[in-house]
Amino acid sequence: MKRDVFQALADPTRRAILLLIAAQAMTPNAVAEHFKSSRQAVSKHLQVLSEADLLTQQKNGREIFYHLNPDRMTEVEEWITKFKSLLATKFEQLDNVLEQLKNQKS
Repeated sequence: MKRDVFQALADPTRRAILLLIAAQAMTPNAVAEHFKSSRQAVSKHLQVLSEADLLTQQKNGREIFYHLNPDRMTEVEEWITKFKSLLATKFEQLDNVLEQLKNQKS
């Protein structure tokens, strides 16, 4: 099942997990050590992130290491950049209107 990337990023614990794994590949147990929640809860978060293609898995012997998927993060960054550009344009338009109103009162 493929999950929506923004749904996966909506949870603060999953965002924290992404930050940890962005620094280095980690096993589920290593990730769980950083949180007060159960290992099962952390595993569920890892599953959601994997289903959204934000993480990839690499098996090394009996261990599974999770890695950040930079391609998927690039897609998120591109969407955010477009959104920021749109907001900047709207705020610039608002600034222009406010400046015009200010000049009319002077």
